[in-house]
Amino acid sequence: QVQLVESGGGLVQAGGSLRLSCAASTRTFSTYAVGWFRHVPGKEREFVAAVSWSDTRTYYADSVKGRFTISRDNAKNMAYLQMNSLKLEDAAVYYCAAAAVHRGLELQRTYAYWGQGTQVTVSS
Repeated sequence: QVQLVESGGGLVQAGGSLRLSCAASTRTFSTYAVGWFRHVPGKEREFVAAVSWSDTRTYYADSVKGRFTISRDNAKNMAYLQMNSLKLEDAAVYYCAAAAVHRGLELQRTYAYWGQGTQVTVSS
């Protein structure tokens, strides 16, 4: 069982930056791929970014490419989502997820473990 806890959400002005963190409870964190998803009420939860177990491969939704950066520190059992140039439409609850497989990382069903989410609010 892997427990994930997100932090770092908050209120930021459009154009600003936030860094989300995801702390994992497992010592085998380095064997899991990590993804970030976001959800806005009334919409489907959507893929944001993912990183392979080794941090050599990263994947991004088109809407965040060039603005968001996913990374991980396996020694600390942590994953991060650096969000720059935030837009109003980036406001959502952001979820960290872990997957024991390394394909289909843009798909929610790939992930077996999910955090509770952290709210990101973007003001104009």
